Amino acid sequence: MGSDIGLLTIGTFAKASRLSPKALRLYDELGLLTPARVDPVTGYRLYAPEQLEQARLVAWLRRLGMPLARIQHVCTLEAGPAAREVRAFWAQVEADTAARRDLASFLTGHLSWKDPAMSPTAKPLGIRYAALSDTGLVRESNQDTAYAGSRLLAVADGFGSGGAPASAAAVDALKRLKTDSIPAGDLLHLLEDAIEQVKQAVNGVAGPASSPEEAGTTLTAMLWTGSQLALVHIGDSRVYLLRDGELFQITHDHTVVQSMVDEGSLTPEEAASHPQRSLLLRALGQGADGTPDMRLHDAQREDRYLLCSDGLSTVVPSEEIHRVLSEISEPERAVRELIALANGSGGPDNVSCVVADVMELQQ
Repeated sequence: MGSDIGLLTIGTFAKASRLSPKALRLYDELGLLTPARVDPVTGYRLYAPEQLEQARLVAWLRRLGMPLARIQHVCTLEAGPAAREVRAFWAQVEADTAARRDLASFLTGHLSWKDPAMSPTAKPLGIRYAALSDTGLVRESNQDTAYAGSRLLAVADGFGSGGAPASAAAVDALKRLKTDSIPAGDLLHLLEDAIEQVKQAVNGVAGPASSPEEAGTTLTAMLWTGSQLALVHIGDSRVYLLRDGELFQITHDHTVVQSMVDEGSLTPEEAASHPQRSLLLRALGQGADGTPDMRLHDAQREDRYLLCSDGLSTVVPSEEIHRVLSEISEPERAVRELIALANGSGGPDNVSCVVADVMELQQ
């Protein structure tokens, strides 16, 4: 028994590590935390005091919600890489939570929404808008599609050999939506159907055997319902909102580098010049993840929305975008100025902009 001196019984070790004996037995079976010795006669598990640190780490990681298989991996790492692994895990949790939070706020807004037509004091709102798309100075052809109408604002950025027809097909599928008199209760249903039709339209262009490299598109669109804008977003085009003089980016880029920024392995500055900054995590096309972000925005009078492809946002700083949107009141002139700025910065990509102003309708 001499070899057991200094070893802790499972009960003592459980108390010290704040793990239950039951959990310790499970972690032994999984090879996550093997006892220093198992008594051959009684089968008692005995632990070394120096195992406490790892046991406590396991306990903390469990409290974080990390799956056991991933904890097992973290426990094999040095402190630096282990810290990076925890950060990456948590970034993923936060991204999942953010996506669910968006959906929760969408549903909350959707379920508690009252038709403004019921309120005698609410003045009806409308939008005035302009859309413009430009090939830029480097690309041979324009694969973007930009559209603005009284019910729909959309930017799609096509890629691959069939990018142009893919982006056009995505926007055309949305244009066919008759949103004139959507009862609020039908909006979710309508959006769900719309995305399905968009996917079919893009796949129809791409052909069944093609890969995402051959034909695909991003899609960022807003449907106007009379007092709200329903956002549908897949990819790395963006929506900015200018409200009370402040500029907010209200979409999240579905790119590999943005996910690296989220998990803390890249700074936003490094991401801006990263060679793979245009690699998409989500897009429309065969084999791509086309899960959309969806949100409802209550529109306010004098809100200004900008939808743009990454041909603008990657070359024109947000301060410049803010300046143009603040200073130029006509949507038509604003989109022309934004595209001129992108081309003034080298115009390396196709660039598309839609600017829409929320205003009271004249009775």
